[in-house]
Amino acid sequence: MKTQYFSVTTVNNFKDLKIWQKGMEIAEKCYFLTKNFPKDELYGIVQQIRRSSVSIPANIAEGYGRRYTGEYIRFLKIAQGSANELETHLILSERVQLSEQKKISPVINLLDEENRMITALIKKLEKE
Repeated sequence: MKTQYFSVTTVNNFKDLKIWQKGMEIAEKCYFLTKNFPKDELYGIVQQIRRSSVSIPANIAEGYGRRYTGEYIRFLKIAQGSANELETHLILSERVQLSEQKKISPVINLLDEENRMITALIKKLEKE
């Protein structure tokens, strides 16, 4: 299946993908959220949140650039794994009182939307 070229009719590059755009929004929100975390967490959970949040749109973009359906799906699944990792870090941040639920919930809601969008795209690509 590696030789199958995936078809995209209204997308000229990865920046046109709604899932990439939402991923960038999530990463941006995570950077702003973690600015208020304690300085002693800079190389701990702050770094983990930022790294996993950036990994979502980065893997979407990289998979798109591979131009083969199987490779694209593989990178979309990696992006989903990063979204799950990020959600775990955010839940822990709330549990250990590094941030408030009212600040974390909107990001988790975006992650839920992102995961649904990625799942739908994977299913669509698997049918092609």
